[in-house]
Amino acid sequence: MLDITEVVRRSGVPASTLRYYEEKGLILSTGRRGLKRIFAPGILDQLALIALGRAAGFTLDEIGEMFDAGGEPSIDRDALSAKADELDDTIRKLSAMRDGLRHAAKCPAPSHLECGQFRRLMNIASARMRVEKKRGAQEI
Repeated sequence: MLDITEVVRRSGVPASTLRYYEEKGLILSTGRRGLKRIFAPGILDQLALIALGRAAGFTLDEIGEMFDAGGEPSIDRDALSAKADELDDTIRKLSAMRDGLRHAAKCPAPSHLECGQFRRLMNIASARMRVEKKRGAQEI
């Protein structure tokens, strides 16, 4: 068994985050030693899985669905595949943005606004902002 201080030391996850994860139902303490929460040794694997999920762009709610009631991993392979597809799309968009910015940095046009490629980049960014704004309004 590991107390919260040991979990913090070994995982690098702050105690406040551990308490928040427990509140959200992502992790469970097994009891207390004095005022300190106690966790089973498997907590370190759970925290590593949570960190991986966060790095991949999963929400905490989505990550919570990756554990069964006992805290064991129960990962939906279709969800992983869908997230990988989403990451591929993000990579394509970011690569196009990077390439456009590199072009704009070297473009011989007297003004960026005279560069056709830079204007296309601005139009794409503007269209994305409209979509995100519309999506945000629909969520309210």
